[in-house]
Amino acid sequence: MATEEVQVIHSWSAPRSLSTSLMYSFAQRDDMEVVDEPLYANFLTVTGLERPYRDELLSKMDSDGNKVVKEVIFGPGEKKYRYCKHMAKQRLPNLSNDLMKKGKHFILIRNPLNILQSFNKVVSPSFLELGLGDLVSIYSELCELGKAPPIIDADDLQKDPETVLRGLCQDLDIPFQTSMLKWEAGPKPIDGIWAPWWYGSVHKSTGFRKPLLSSVPFPTELYDLLEQSLPFYNMLRQHCRRLVSSLHPSLPLPRLPVPANEKLLVWVGDQLLPRENAKVSVLDSVVQGGDAAWEGLRIYKGKVFKLDEHLDRLFDSAKALAFSNVPNREEIKEAVFKTLISNGMFDNAHIRLTLTRGNKVTSGMSPAFNLYGCTLIVLAEWKPPVYDNSGGIKLVTATTRRNSPNSIDSKIHHNNLINNILAKIEGNLANADDAIMLDKDGFVSETNATNIFMVKKGHVSTPHADYCLPGITRATVMDLVIQENLILHERRISLSEFHAADEVWTTGTMGELTPVMMIDGRVIGNGEVGPITRRIQNAYKTLTAELGVPIPTHADAEG
Repeated sequence: MATEEVQVIHSWSAPRSLSTSLMYSFAQRDDMEVVDEPLYANFLTVTGLERPYRDELLSKMDSDGNKVVKEVIFGPGEKKYRYCKHMAKQRLPNLSNDLMKKGKHFILIRNPLNILQSFNKVVSPSFLELGLGDLVSIYSELCELGKAPPIIDADDLQKDPETVLRGLCQDLDIPFQTSMLKWEAGPKPIDGIWAPWWYGSVHKSTGFRKPLLSSVPFPTELYDLLEQSLPFYNMLRQHCRRLVSSLHPSLPLPRLPVPANEKLLVWVGDQLLPRENAKVSVLDSVVQGGDAAWEGLRIYKGKVFKLDEHLDRLFDSAKALAFSNVPNREEIKEAVFKTLISNGMFDNAHIRLTLTRGNKVTSGMSPAFNLYGCTLIVLAEWKPPVYDNSGGIKLVTATTRRNSPNSIDSKIHHNNLINNILAKIEGNLANADDAIMLDKDGFVSETNATNIFMVKKGHVSTPHADYCLPGITRATVMDLVIQENLILHERRISLSEFHAADEVWTTGTMGELTPVMMIDGRVIGNGEVGPITRRIQNAYKTLTAELGVPIPTHADAEG
């Protein structure tokens, strides 16, 4: 067959990542020739690194990297495709840009936890030798060239070779061939000179083998290297073609309620982190036992509404929970402002502000294990009011009762929300927007997420804050009711009174003031948003436009 220009497929990986098995897989195709690490001699020449086979390799392979790029990698061939297996660390600055600009590229990754223990058979493990930093650089460079490469994980390849290979072939725009799933055992003519040192295990294989459970502990002397390497692996893993597994079932990528929230910066501890990296430790108290306090804050036109009132309640909750080493007010405000400014959020945004008891030195319930101080989380999102404040919502009454002060005092704004979540589940199952929760005596307390008000014959009533949270929006609305010269009662209210009310609304930072149109199938009033509800809504809207703590940078810019 006459020689002709071939389509080059570049495989980039780190050592011990099943790259040789994958090379054997592609070598089984009838339309593919393969080349094993053509840039190896250039790499050893430029870096001066020692290998047991260095002299033999340099005597038999061309060490002129750019000549190899031109004549070996992109030279003419006898088949339609040429598969080039590359180690990421072998892409050195002396090489022609054609290497990255031409051909099709993909990246093979593997969890360094599964690499490190077997790595030092020939070479001592190091961050440089692992090459994960180089893989990230290659990925970034290809993205800048507009050629974002597909990424596959070696662990997925072992679990389900056909699915992963079919997906990779689709991404590379080449047909899949079933011959890729099997090969003959033993050395291959395509093997590099280094094969006797590295390929012993793969020479025994005839296909991709299921991953084996390691029978030896992870060496503690490699722990630091694992810590260095994992962030690079995880960064690439985020862009990986995912595989179905029992632990991670195949689900469609969920659509965010507000797509702009995909690119968030979140404050965790003492720094801002991208959304996907914004995590707390498994030893944090919020994970160990929901041991944390939280507040919701809303942003209106460059100001944080009722910021100091929310911080007062946060500090009260932290004191009641006996937190130690709590950040001070100015530190929390600074974190709030930095988060908002970094995200460009100056209006129509909401903050979930969380203060945990912090990390523990060992798992367990006792706060005596909390020796690191509190963890502060500032999660700001673009978030309009979460309910329909024009047309109203529907409620049902939950069988789950609100906690009594005998068990958990509602004055502590804590993260133990399972009581509310169980009620919310009941609401969801009834196709309602939220669920009303009663106290132990059967009187209305609040909904699973908001405080609640009712109007009867012009009088406004709301339940005592004995079992429910004394919300800051609730207190604000109570003040507005009085300012509007309306009569306000704070009292025990039965469920039937709410059923027969002329108007009902709920209050909360996340939802503001929300009219209720139906409770347990009963239409409230005449089924329309009532005049007093509208009146208080307008008063609240005016107040949010006037009050609030200015976000410093925004205020300075406006000035």
